[in-house]
Amino acid sequence: MLKQGMKYMEILNDIITAIGNFYFAGNKIYKIIGVILSIMVFHKAFYFVIGMFFTRKFKPAKKKHKYGILIAARNEKAVIGNLIDSINKQDYPKELYTIFVVADNCTDNTAEIARSKGAICYERFDDAHRTKGYALEFLLDRIEEDYKRDSFEGYFIFDADNLLKANFISKMNDAFDSGQKIITSYRNTKNFDENWIASTYALHWIRSIRTNHRARSVLRLATNIQGTGFLFSNEIVKDGWHYTSLTEDRALTADAVAQGYQITYQDEAEFFDEQPISLKVALRQRLRWSKGHLQAFVESGPYLFINIFFGKRFLKTNWNKNKKKVKKEKTFKNVMLDILESIRHRFASFDTLSQLTPISFINLCRWLLFSVIIYSCYTYTTGIYGSNIFSGNTILAKWLRGITDIEVNVGPGYLAMLLGFVLAVWHRLLWRMGIYFSNMWMAIYIFIIENKRIKKISLKNKILFTLTWPIFDIIGRYTTYIALFMNVTWKPIPHESKITIDDINNKAGA
Repeated sequence: MLKQGMKYMEILNDIITAIGNFYFAGNKIYKIIGVILSIMVFHKAFYFVIGMFFTRKFKPAKKKHKYGILIAARNEKAVIGNLIDSINKQDYPKELYTIFVVADNCTDNTAEIARSKGAICYERFDDAHRTKGYALEFLLDRIEEDYKRDSFEGYFIFDADNLLKANFISKMNDAFDSGQKIITSYRNTKNFDENWIASTYALHWIRSIRTNHRARSVLRLATNIQGTGFLFSNEIVKDGWHYTSLTEDRALTADAVAQGYQITYQDEAEFFDEQPISLKVALRQRLRWSKGHLQAFVESGPYLFINIFFGKRFLKTNWNKNKKKVKKEKTFKNVMLDILESIRHRFASFDTLSQLTPISFINLCRWLLFSVIIYSCYTYTTGIYGSNIFSGNTILAKWLRGITDIEVNVGPGYLAMLLGFVLAVWHRLLWRMGIYFSNMWMAIYIFIIENKRIKKISLKNKILFTLTWPIFDIIGRYTTYIALFMNVTWKPIPHESKITIDDINNKAGA
């Protein structure tokens, strides 16, 4: 028995040593993967600089276009009336827009309220297909039957908790009239200061504007649609709405980019929505987002990847298939324009693919494999000498090293292996804590640069929201890990805010 035990120990030692011997080669692979991931997001540094100073501007429209306004609502009696009131107060001709509501599996009087406010309301009862995408599919099918989808030049999508500024449709019409087919807008928050959870969402939406939407619109690329407050041409839904996953906005974005569409941003069109204030509800929503994000990556990622190298040659759908192709004269100007469009489309595909790629999960896997498992096995044969417990390049790590200098020194063996594992985990936690504090600057930046557009918040709350803001990204990272292995279903987000567009306007005026 003793001999057999020693034999197993020798086998174990051989396995650990073999893994440890791969450390230097593995470290090179670790760095190569890191370089690839860095390349995928490197361009965002330029986005930040551009977004700080510039956004795309649109000239006043020459024509006022006809729109359908789509609202999917499930038990939204508390807010649906306020949204429709804000739409009815638009400075846009009322005969040029029609409000459509789908009361989706409602058990309250959402439908009655919508109709009393002048909306055309269809009721849907199909709890087996629960997502907002299915509700929109149903609504657009009813519009095709009763009105024909192409009787409206474009369609807006709003959530029931939204509120629109009076010039919202007019400003979006300016962008639509310029020839843009998909347009998103400035997303503000009506309950920004209700608690720290709502504030993390509010800061996130404005961060997206500053670090993504503004720059992409200036560069004529494709920004991402974020669930609500956007407008698209009727050609997008000429064959109906087919985005029924957990995050229909991500799916539509990826498909639109694969088709070669620009997705632009209109900074002058502003709306407000309500953010969750319950941590339980926020976690549930973020888990759904993460799962939908992964689904969009699986569904559209390969097409985007192919587009980077081959352009629009391999598509899963083609919205423009029925359009007559206009034969261009092969002039130098047209050839150059075609080349520039090809470059724009390929880069937009790369940019969108980089958004959909689950980089946080890839980083976790490479850290576990190379920095924890292989490194621990390496220390088994070499020991640990001169490893500072506060190593790292974050401001926090440097500050701690300035206070104290504690090093770990231990000879080869199982103790070194155990300490190697503990040090790897500890250094990761220390790095994450350093990143947490470093990320607070984004909240400070937003409070300063967007001071005129966000609601007035006390200094005490600004400090609190700055301190808690990085939690938003932490939640997103861990819900991505969980979503990979969990079956996620769609559940409604409750909305209870009584705030109206008049309340917001009165506070802004004051």
